[in-house]
Amino acid sequence: MPFQLVIPDDYQHASQACSGLFQHPDIQTTVLGDLQRDPAAPAALARADGLLLIRERTPIDAAFLARYPQLKLISQTGKLARNVDVAACRQAGVVLMEGNGSPIAPAELAWLLMMAARRQLLPAVQGLYAGQWQTSLGRAMHGDTLGILGFGKIGQRVAGFARAFGMQVVVWGSERARQEAIALGYHAADSRADFFSRCDIVSVHQRLAPATAANIGADDLALMKRDALFVNISRAELVADGALLASLQAGRPGFAALDVFEQEPVYDPAHPLLQLPNVLCTPHLGYAEQHSYAQYLGQAFDNVVRYLRGERDHLLAVSA
Repeated sequence: MPFQLVIPDDYQHASQACSGLFQHPDIQTTVLGDLQRDPAAPAALARADGLLLIRERTPIDAAFLARYPQLKLISQTGKLARNVDVAACRQAGVVLMEGNGSPIAPAELAWLLMMAARRQLLPAVQGLYAGQWQTSLGRAMHGDTLGILGFGKIGQRVAGFARAFGMQVVVWGSERARQEAIALGYHAADSRADFFSRCDIVSVHQRLAPATAANIGADDLALMKRDALFVNISRAELVADGALLASLQAGRPGFAALDVFEQEPVYDPAHPLLQLPNVLCTPHLGYAEQHSYAQYLGQAFDNVVRYLRGERDHLLAVSA
C-alpha cells in the first residue's frame, strides 16, 4: 500500500499547482484546506502516515499526535518552528525533517506593502471602482529614511531595494547586524530610541525567538513620527500584545502595513486592525508565491522520498 502523505492547511490548494513535484509510485498525496473547515480532514488525517507542513500553519502537539498515533513522520517546509512540539514528536516516535527558505518573495512583499501604503494605493483603487477619481494623495519614498529592525537575508534584500530608490537605510538589531550593516555601507542607529524616532518607515525583519518575542513595545512605537509607517511581514508576536493597535489609534505611528497576525487565519472582517483606515493588511502572503511554494514543497517532498529510501542523515528528531 502506498505511503499516505497529507498536506494540511493548504488554504489556497496551491500545492495542486505543483502536483508534478509529488509523483512517486510509493507515495499517495492528499491535499487538505483549512483543517478547521475542510470536511475531508478527519478521514485523511486518520489514515496519514506522514504530514508535509506548510510553514507554521498546522500546530503539532501531544494532543494532535495522540489523535493520530499512526503518524510516522513530519516534513516541514522551511525551518522547523514553534508550531511543532519536538519533544512530543520524539516521545511519540515521529521523526522530523526540515528544509530551507528563500528571502526573495518576503522581501518583495515588504517593498510592495511600503509602496502601496505610502502612495495610498488601496483607497485610490477602491475609489476608482466606486466611481470616484483621485480620492487620495500619497507620497513617494525617495529621500525618506528606512529603518530595518533585524538584518538577516530578508532585511538585507529590502535594504538593497531602498538604496536603489534613493532612501537612507538605518539598521537596528544585534551587534552583528549593526556591524554588518556598516560594512555594507548602511547606517547603524546610535540607540533603539534613535532608531524608532528618526525613521520615516520601520520594517521588521527579526526572527521570532524567546529573546525577541514582544520586544517591540508601546514605548518604541510612541517614539515614531506621526506620519511614519510601521511594516511587519515577520511575526505579529514580535510586538507586545495590544501595543500596535493602541499606538495606531493614538496616532504614533500614523500608518501600518501588516502581513501577520497573532491568530491566523483571520476570517473576521471586524478584526480591530482591519477596521483602521490607516492600516493596510494582507493575509500572510510573504512566502505564498509560486516559486517559493515550488522550492518549499519540492524540498519537503524530497525529504519524504529520502526517508522511504532508508536515509536517516536528514532527520531532526527520532524516538528515544
